[in-house]
Amino acid sequence: MLVTTQENLDITRSHGFSMQGVDTKNRKKAVRMGPEDRVLYYVSDKKGFAATATVTSDSFEDDERIWKHHREKETFPHRVELDADVVLEQSDYIDGYQVGPTLEYVKKWPPHLWPHAFFGMLHIIPQRDFNYVEGELRRVSGESPVPHPTAEEAEPAIPLITEFIAETSTTPSTDDSSIGWVYAPKSKFPVCRKSRKSSHRRRTQKRR
Repeated sequence: MLVTTQENLDITRSHGFSMQGVDTKNRKKAVRMGPEDRVLYYVSDKKGFAATATVTSDSFEDDERIWKHHREKETFPHRVELDADVVLEQSDYIDGYQVGPTLEYVKKWPPHLWPHAFFGMLHIIPQRDFNYVEGELRRVSGESPVPHPTAEEAEPAIPLITEFIAETSTTPSTDDSSIGWVYAPKSKFPVCRKSRKSSHRRRTQKRR
């Protein structure tokens, strides 16, 4: 979640939501931003959620003065390139006072002090909060909400393994415990294949 002013959001909009800068106080968070990260815009002086966008580049530094700040030396140098997803007009912003207190991110603050959770420019919020607010933005804009799987419906992530060790031999193996690893491109993960000979011996031993 990126907290900004209406003036600076208008500047970002005038640049086609193609780039966003983050102030020096939030450098550690800003440099972690990268492609496919999502950004939710909260306008502090309007107390409303205004837009979402998707990061399309790694973080980089640029001191060209684009956005405004009360400190003259602040140039929001930590930047990423963006593609806009949902952008509302100012009159349609999602009311922060209605949505803010319901977010998981603000639970550590007393209900009447939820705005304190938004102090500072850049915040890492739970995925559930982001999906909920973006769904409201899409509803107001007239777009169909993007369905998100629940924890029960989501499939466990399968890591893509691109490196493996294969042992080759010109003679048959006599080690019954040997296991050969073969790379299976279709399934994108290695498959364990045991010797038929060793399996046959184990079955024979069981029958005895």
